Amino acid sequence: MAVKHLFATVAVALALSGCARVGKDYTARMDARQQAYAAAAGQPVNSFHYFSLWSWEPLSERQLAIYTRSNEAWLLDLDGRCPNLEYTNHIGLTSSASEVMVKFDRVLTGPKDAPCFIKQIRPVDIAKLNEPQQGKPREVEETPRPAK
Repeated sequence: MAVKHLFATVAVALALSGCARVGKDYTARMDARQQAYAAAAGQPVNSFHYFSLWSWEPLSERQLAIYTRSNEAWLLDLDGRCPNLEYTNHIGLTSSASEVMVKFDRVLTGPKDAPCFIKQIRPVDIAKLNEPQQGKPREVEETPRPAK
C-alpha cells in the first residue's frame, strides 16, 4: 500500500511541475506581446472609427488589441480588471455613430460579465509591430524525450 501512495505522490508532483512550466511559458509570451504592442503604440487618442471587428488579441485582464482592418489596430487600456477577457471566445465593443470613445464606450465579454470601460486608446503601427519578425527564423525550443 505504501508503494502505491508513493507512486501517486510522485505522479502528482510531476504533473504539477509540468503545469508550472506551462504557466511560466504563457506568462513570458504574454509579457513579450504586451511589450511589442507598447513599443508599436502611438500617442493616446480620444476615439477611433469602428465599423466592424476584424480581430482582437487579449494581452492581460486590463489590456487588449483591437483590429478594425488587417492593417489597422488599436491598443485599448481598460479601467480596472476585465473579468473573463483572456478566456472568452468573443467580445463586443459599444460605439456611438461608429466611433469608440475613451471613458464612454466599453468592451463586452459576455452577458453575465460587467462591461469594461476603456481608459485609453492608442493606435498601433502594424509595420513596427511586425518588424522584429521580419527576416528572423522561427525559434523552436527543442527538448529531447527521456529514454525509457
